[in-house]
Amino acid sequence: MATVLHSAPRFASNEGVKDALAAALGNMLLASKEEHGEIVLGVERERIAEALRVLRDEHGYQQLMEIAGVDYPQRDERFEVVYMLLSLTRNHRILVKVRAAENTPVPTVTTLWPVAGWLEREVFDLYGVIFDGNTDLRRILTDYGFEGHPFRKDFPLTGYQELRYSEEEKRVVYEPVELAQDFRSFEFMSPWEGADYPLPGDEKAAIPPVVEVKTTESPKQTGSSEATDAKAAEKVAGGSTGKTANPGSGEPVPQDVDVAAPGAPEPTEDRPARAPRKAKGTDTAGATQPKPRARRRKTDGEAP
Repeated sequence: MATVLHSAPRFASNEGVKDALAAALGNMLLASKEEHGEIVLGVERERIAEALRVLRDEHGYQQLMEIAGVDYPQRDERFEVVYMLLSLTRNHRILVKVRAAENTPVPTVTTLWPVAGWLEREVFDLYGVIFDGNTDLRRILTDYGFEGHPFRKDFPLTGYQELRYSEEEKRVVYEPVELAQDFRSFEFMSPWEGADYPLPGDEKAAIPPVVEVKTTESPKQTGSSEATDAKAAEKVAGGSTGKTANPGSGEPVPQDVDVAAPGAPEPTEDRPARAPRKAKGTDTAGATQPKPRARRRKTDGEAP
């Protein structure tokens, strides 16, 4: 197979990347960190298009892979918009984040990547984030006439409307949900850091202390005795060869004594050989030839 040569390394390192990008973004950058093996950059919302242009044109992050939304209801600016960039020439990925509220639009980046039009529509549909400059900001995943944004964490589990097919109207009709509306209550603490409240199964961790330590230091505790140990030390009948001198007596036999097993058949080699059978049609003495059968002639009137 031919070897394909490419300028991109097989494994890209984060060494020095965060500092270089932070210096390039300058006052557009609000925060930067390296977490879980990824470079995360937080920039000003109003200058997101300018920051992404710098990363694309000057640092080789040519491809916009995805735009995702995150909801933090306890924050004043509850939404985060995450841009995931890929450098094909460096084989490296970074995350760029901006914050937004329900009434604060985020500048569109469709001027940099036309594919951002679909991705921004998805974030708008599911979270309600408005993108200023997107000329086709319509819902893309939910149905026509859908109310609310289902990825918000305060969106009721059952939704606001339900649909059914009406035999009278011969079409699908929407009706208000009659089920109880539940409010989603989330804990934003990382499960890997541990929770400050009891979790199911924590009661099993409170094991009472052992009052009596059980050991096996004496023969009584093991269920054994000196007689049992002595019996176990004896060689059983036949040892590893399975041979016994007197079946049923349990008496051991020496290992070098060859004693036949009880009920064993006689060796077939000691039986007298049988005389070979004589073949038919031979001229050997005492052999008889089979007599030919005579055919009976048919009489007149006899059925064939």
